[in-house]
Amino acid sequence: MNDCLFCKIAAGEIPSAKVYEDDKLLAFKDINPQAPVHILIIPKAHYESVNALDETSAPVVGDIMLAAKKIAAEQGLTNGYRLLTNIGEDGGQTVKHLHFHLIGGVKLSEKMV
Repeated sequence: MNDCLFCKIAAGEIPSAKVYEDDKLLAFKDINPQAPVHILIIPKAHYESVNALDETSAPVVGDIMLAAKKIAAEQGLTNGYRLLTNIGEDGGQTVKHLHFHLIGGVKLSEKMV
């Protein structure tokens, strides 16, 4: 997607504070953090949201989960963290590229989602 912010970040056209990268995924610090640790994990391939996945592309979510586990350990989140994705306008999705928020570093409110 030529106009997708996260595609541009994944392609290196827009700088980011990378914390993890492999051949399928990129993880970088959120520019508007909601906690001491707030990292976005994205697939390099463009999928608008979880709703855009099918049987062939769904394994990317497993890749993201394993990367999140590794990143959380590297960030010292030994007492827990939150991992979430927003889907669609009513779900609060502002960038139409599948991404997960890894949030931690403090005790998170039960009301924070």
